[in-house]
Amino acid sequence: MATQNFLNVYEGVDSVKRFYDPDLQPLLPLVEIPSRLNPFRQDGVRIYAKMMTMLPANNVKALPALNMLSSSVNPGKTTTIIEYSSGSTVVSMSVIARALYGISDVRAFLSNKTTEAKLRLMQFFGLNITLFGGPSQPEPCDSRGGIQRARREAEKSDSVVNPNQYENDDNWKAHFNWTGPQIIKQLPDVSVVCAGMGTSGTMTGIGTYLKQSMPAVVRVGVCTAPGDRVPGPRSKALLAPVLFPWQDAVDTVEEVGSIDSYSLSMELSREGLICGPSSGFNLKGLLKFLTKCKDSGTLKDLVNEDGEIKCVFLCCDLPYQYINDYFAKLDQDHFHPIRNKNLGAVDLYRYDDSWELDQLQAFAAIYDYESGASLEGTTTEVLLRRDALIIDLRAPEDFMVWNMPLSTNQPIKTLSRDTPSPFSDPNKLEEQWLELDSLFGNAKAGTLVLNGTRIPAQPVLLLCYDGDTSRVSTSVLRARGVEALSLRGGLNELLESKGKEIWAYNTHLDYTQGRKRKRV
Repeated sequence: MATQNFLNVYEGVDSVKRFYDPDLQPLLPLVEIPSRLNPFRQDGVRIYAKMMTMLPANNVKALPALNMLSSSVNPGKTTTIIEYSSGSTVVSMSVIARALYGISDVRAFLSNKTTEAKLRLMQFFGLNITLFGGPSQPEPCDSRGGIQRARREAEKSDSVVNPNQYENDDNWKAHFNWTGPQIIKQLPDVSVVCAGMGTSGTMTGIGTYLKQSMPAVVRVGVCTAPGDRVPGPRSKALLAPVLFPWQDAVDTVEEVGSIDSYSLSMELSREGLICGPSSGFNLKGLLKFLTKCKDSGTLKDLVNEDGEIKCVFLCCDLPYQYINDYFAKLDQDHFHPIRNKNLGAVDLYRYDDSWELDQLQAFAAIYDYESGASLEGTTTEVLLRRDALIIDLRAPEDFMVWNMPLSTNQPIKTLSRDTPSPFSDPNKLEEQWLELDSLFGNAKAGTLVLNGTRIPAQPVLLLCYDGDTSRVSTSVLRARGVEALSLRGGLNELLESKGKEIWAYNTHLDYTQGRKRKRV
């Protein structure tokens, strides 16, 4: 056995290979769950989660995948791996095959009832996917199913390997070699160990090892309730044809449904032990077993020499790929409602602070200036930069009182002097964004449609009362490729800073006369 790498640093050309070696890694965490989730704490029961999610591939199947590949891959000869798997096993195989053996062609055979989230996860990890009809969990020996199809495909070529997690003893021996010994090393006086059964490899390996090392340990296997479905484990009926010696590796079997599995895993995750539904499944199986012991008065039979009952269950995977299932399985009162949910369908374009300019920046971006002489003395011509445009979104009556030089008024119905900022009123933001998105719907890179006419517009400076509506407008136009800008603080701030004195006149823009100018 290699020396454990307690500093947890992996270097060199084989760094990833060493990272995946269980003999080099520190022991996976064993964490006592909060008392709030342990209804038997007052009875002297302590419950620990074995965090298999902390394996490099983040799931319990990483160990069997590693063990099966190490015995089946022929380096330099094996080019393809095929496995029937609902997710974690073949994902782990894909990562390990590439990282340790340089094999990128890993093919997943799986049920056509697999969720879209899982399929995308497999695509993310580079898997070549083939879907099969029929039962989502076919019997291993059923010639019509994907398990046997994977076997037959591998038999066609010596370069193709089918590890076959359902019949390969290196599946359960991985947990005999590593998981079982870790539990005993971390908790020598453990009373009960609980794990779910899919291929049954996890419980077969742990249970077999524990019985040899500590015959008094009670081994609880967990199956799905009849007619229910939890990702990974099988029902008791579907375990019957499994060839591993799981019957000898368990002392009792509990059946658990999906609602409890999802609910408990969510509670564990919220308490800091982040895990998926099969982990809640395992905890529920353990709690059901303890309930039966308490009801029958046999809980005392589990007490160790310290007067306590120490129990371990496995946390097998992470919840993220199952997020949609949590919301489908559990009542909405498990989740806080989303406030301002209406905003999820509007204001969808990005913002950038560089698009929001102060007064001097805005003037420099949009105007040119030319000086000259006249009978009245020195004059200055203010010109818009070529193709530039200033759009004032305020109400017409306010525009007529005062406006920026060479700006055009394009009032919107959802904006008036008394309108609150769209960022302080979600309903107003929704209302304004919908109007602005419609108003500028025909804009495209370099041009804008105003009053039915398409005109060059690069850049466009947008103005409003407080700068917030114009900021939204800028986002809308930028999404369509128009170089839009907005004035930070709006015209209210400009006027309050006496900026009005700089432009002491009213003007009207006629954008049909070529380059636009105004003498002041």
